Amino acid sequence: MSESIGIIAGSGQFPRLVAQDAKAAGYRVVVCAFHGFTDPGLESVADAYETVYLGQFNKVIAYFRGQGVRRLCMAGAIDKPRALELRPDLRAAKIFFSLRGKGDDALLRAIMADLEAEGFTLMQAAELSGSLRCPEGFLTRRKPTPEETADIEFGWPIAETLGHFDIGQCLVVKQGIVAAVECMEGTDATLRRGGELGGEGCVAIKRCKPKQDERVDLPSIGLNTIRLLIDRKFRCLAVDAEKTLFFDRAEALALADKHDFCIVALTDALFERLRGDSAD
Repeated sequence: MSESIGIIAGSGQFPRLVAQDAKAAGYRVVVCAFHGFTDPGLESVADAYETVYLGQFNKVIAYFRGQGVRRLCMAGAIDKPRALELRPDLRAAKIFFSLRGKGDDALLRAIMADLEAEGFTLMQAAELSGSLRCPEGFLTRRKPTPEETADIEFGWPIAETLGHFDIGQCLVVKQGIVAAVECMEGTDATLRRGGELGGEGCVAIKRCKPKQDERVDLPSIGLNTIRLLIDRKFRCLAVDAEKTLFFDRAEALALADKHDFCIVALTDALFERLRGDSAD
């Protein structure tokens, strides 16, 4: 019998892509979905499928254990404002109350520790869908202008510093001024707010938090992200190379090139090179 892989599925297309890639690799796919969060249609890809309410941790553990799952991954987003409405079981309540006042990364780490204490091994979903990782470099035909480069240089270390405080992954910058910082509203709402405040020509920056556990919460962008940025008259997007998931990449890059929009995926080395080029 094939080894079973458990997927704790949030919203978006990521859980479906992970399930498809896992099946293609020969795994038996066991999905645990959440009422009101997980996108419909995922059940058709899974070998076993169960839907629970967010916060029913005991049911999640019992389900995976009953399906013979030993390895788990988390894929997909959980809308944070709606997550505040959950009704946790006793197990979940103990975790939440022990972390009251701490950030969402601390909560995810506590959830993973609880699952590992029950004998499960947590793996990174991107291990099963490695092609989604964003490669390093200037991904569009157009490179950043000197003005955009200056905003990237300004905002890149700020985004890293904010990540140390577990605040958010996204930052909007315009002419050396921070127009918006992501909090619990999510990236899309941050981009809309930043575009309204900054006006045409903003630069968006999205970074992996320095201490972020990459098994559960990598930054992600996709076709809808680029559509939103173009609609709000942004001119450039900078993300972490290899630590960002890029969905519908070919379509997104084609759209960006059509509108002369710039996307760059930075490593530390490329960021330093960008700084050096702008100083010349």
